[in-house]
Amino acid sequence: MNDPLLTLSQPWIVHCDGSAVPNPGRMGLGAVLVAPDGTRHVLSKATDTRGCNNEAEARALILALRDAQALGATALQIYSDSSLLVAQLGPAGAPPVLHLAALYDELAILLATFAHTSLHWIPRHRNDEADTLARAALGLAPKGSVRLTKKKRRR
Repeated sequence: MNDPLLTLSQPWIVHCDGSAVPNPGRMGLGAVLVAPDGTRHVLSKATDTRGCNNEAEARALILALRDAQALGATALQIYSDSSLLVAQLGPAGAPPVLHLAALYDELAILLATFAHTSLHWIPRHRNDEADTLARAALGLAPKGSVRLTKKKRRR
């Protein structure tokens, strides 16, 4: 039987991603939230505004954080393939990107509402599901896997 107190202290796993097509252009947001009990919540949403890929990444995390709050999460392990997002919100605090400052301020406030959060950069190929959800929000197919093949020599 699951102990409710143990479940409350265990972190939710969050993968988020954003797409802008073209860049800048229409923005699609995607996120996957996995509760400590394994329950999965997926988010796929197109925005009404246009923006760049970095704005889409930030807005995807905002969407995920608001959903996590609504679901009662208190601790989060967050994964993103956006090195800018992770650097801006990390402990070192990279120099601010002025046109994104308001979004990062909003993210900092949202992150502070949780008892514990950790934010991690992951390679793009390990964030496929969130990327697929962001692209689906824009009516786009998932990105195909890249295959490296040797070119045949002509004789």
